[in-house]
Amino acid sequence: MGALTTALIAIGGVVLGWITIEMACKPCLEKGREAIDQNLNPDYDPDDQHSIREPLTANAPQDSDPDSASSTAVKIV
Repeated sequence: MGALTTALIAIGGVVLGWITIEMACKPCLEKGREAIDQNLNPDYDPDDQHSIREPLTANAPQDSDPDSASSTAVKIV
């Protein structure tokens, strides 16, 4: 009976430890799991992702004529 009690306490400790690690490292573990899922997905194409520079050009002015932009004179001393 003592061995059974010891085994149940050990299993309970392992389960509680696992839950603690999952809760403490959740953001890091989610990123890692997403990366693994992408690697194992045969339909995943990294070229389909948006470019890093896309947000920088998204706020650019939509004028197609560069001469229409207003210019300001700058005095250099």
